[in-house]
Amino acid sequence: MNEEWSFIDGLLARVEGPLSFRFLLQPLIAVFFAVRDGVRDARGAQPPYFWALFTEPAHRREMLRSGWLSIGKVFIIAVILDLVFQYIVFQDLRLIGALLAGTILAVLPYLLLRGPVNRVLRSRGVGRQS
Repeated sequence: MNEEWSFIDGLLARVEGPLSFRFLLQPLIAVFFAVRDGVRDARGAQPPYFWALFTEPAHRREMLRSGWLSIGKVFIIAVILDLVFQYIVFQDLRLIGALLAGTILAVLPYLLLRGPVNRVLRSRGVGRQS
């Protein structure tokens, strides 16, 4: 059963197929790390993460390293689980699909939440010098 399968078919099968628990678990883990790091950023009076990646080139490398240290393992696990899923369902492996799934399930929630957590906490006075 090594038929060609489209990316869209693969996405739809991922949601309802084996290992579908990862669609809840991996984003939740990414959210946990985003909140933890956003709190740390707010306490350290750091700029919002995703925005600062574009506006603060002097610190970009350090910020990317910090983000990767937080979310890298979750991303790798997401990719591995997707490859296992692909093998079980399609008896085929597509690395690009697995990388996209890992990005959507782990990296995207992290990027979207770390900065807003920082902004909300800083608007409430966390990290301000007295």
